[in-house]
Amino acid sequence: MEIRVFGKQNCGKCTSTKHKVQHFIERLGLQCSVNMTFFDVDTVDGMAEGAFWDVFDVPTTIIKDGGRDVVRWDGVVPDSMDLRQYFAGTA
Repeated sequence: MEIRVFGKQNCGKCTSTKHKVQHFIERLGLQCSVNMTFFDVDTVDGMAEGAFWDVFDVPTTIIKDGGRDVVRWDGVVPDSMDLRQYFAGTA
């Protein structure tokens, strides 16, 4: 599973999203099967990656599994219960 979080370094919601996703990965022991990448859209590389993924609002969280998009949240911190369901069965 691959998780992309797009945000800004000085954005509280973006930091919260990044920490929440990382918390789930660590708490559930999924470091070997789930990869989270944070893209800072205030950088050239982050902005380019965001443009590729049609990111228009921060934070944006995209979960991909097996090469397909599973779920996406734009402009909000994902709810813990919503997020947790996507980790079920991942090992």
